[in-house]
Amino acid sequence: MKVLAFRHAPFEGVGLIAPALEERGISLDYADLYRPAAPVPSIASYDGLIFLGGPMSANHPLPFLDLERQLISQAIAARQPLLGICLGSQLIARALGADVHPNPVKEIGWFDVRFTPAASSDPLFSSLVAPESIFHWHSDTWELPPGATLLASSDACPNQAFRAGPLIYGFQFHLEITPAMIADWQLQDENCGDVRHLPAPIDPHHNAAHLAVLSNLIFGRWTDLL
Repeated sequence: MKVLAFRHAPFEGVGLIAPALEERGISLDYADLYRPAAPVPSIASYDGLIFLGGPMSANHPLPFLDLERQLISQAIAARQPLLGICLGSQLIARALGADVHPNPVKEIGWFDVRFTPAASSDPLFSSLVAPESIFHWHSDTWELPPGATLLASSDACPNQAFRAGPLIYGFQFHLEITPAMIADWQLQDENCGDVRHLPAPIDPHHNAAHLAVLSNLIFGRWTDLL
């Protein structure tokens, strides 16, 4: 089995998704369509697709984002499992007919996520009851796609996770993040505007140990959909 992950910047990666894939013998490839002349992959040869985050908006008129939305629509029609994270979730939401727009505030750092009653019967989130401190870095958010199920919310952003049908998931939060990724993101030129307005540097290790356990559970369950 193999999974294809779409990156949108050189410093993006699957992070804590990788161990869940490796434990189950699932191989991983990357697609970097943001790079000039990058080859367009044949998504039909993959058992699942992951669309990662990035510093741009899902509404930006970028040709590679238009192409990714086309690929998402093809995957939906083919009933391929999809997982979108942050920007990736916004791209999937748009492909499903939902609006993506600025959130009232930028949500950057560690914030509590609460799970909806519908999450109690969800294949990925069923055992989660108490709020979880999860990492965030976004200024946009999505409206819930038509027919989708809302699974999680936070104080600053009511729409944090959705499931559309049995195989499509979107997470606004970064469940895949590692301490090294958080430290690196704060140094990137693309993020300097956001970092400059933070009240204090983000602690990469704030809830990292527990997040790794939670990520292994959730992403392990996602691989079961494959």
